[in-house]
Amino acid sequence: MEMIIDWLKDIPKDYLVMIAAALPISELRGAIPLGLSFGMSLQKALMLAIIGNSIFVAPALFLFEPVTNRLRKFKVWSRFFDWIEERTRKNSDSIQKYEALGLAIFVAIPLPMTGAWSGVIAASLFKIRFRYAFISIIAGVIAAGLIVAALCGLGIISWKAINHP
Repeated sequence: MEMIIDWLKDIPKDYLVMIAAALPISELRGAIPLGLSFGMSLQKALMLAIIGNSIFVAPALFLFEPVTNRLRKFKVWSRFFDWIEERTRKNSDSIQKYEALGLAIFVAIPLPMTGAWSGVIAASLFKIRFRYAFISIIAGVIAAGLIVAALCGLGIISWKAINHP
């Protein structure tokens, strides 16, 4: 993450927080502590992280299935998407049981493989209609943001702890 930030050092810090939130690896879990490490207020870091983590959701919900179907024609991509789908299925019992509500809960848990990107994949896998999937994922993003912000506010999560465990 630090290498990416060095590469993007001329970009305004607000945009860096939104970019970090939009990346599948860091999402909100990394973006909020990053914003705080830049000296932003918790509220500003939270707002920018939610925007960054939410901005791709609608296009991703529309494009995930058609793009993966085309890329699956190539062996390497087929294996990659099989791996991603298997990982998502392992962590998605609540989605199968409660559908849209389960999807919101799944996205809200700020752990690896449970963010907005995984929510888009899960919505596609379980054929959750766009409007329900979109609302559920955004609600989950907001809840995850509040959880991470609370943990940062309590000093449990920091940028330094994320990069140097």
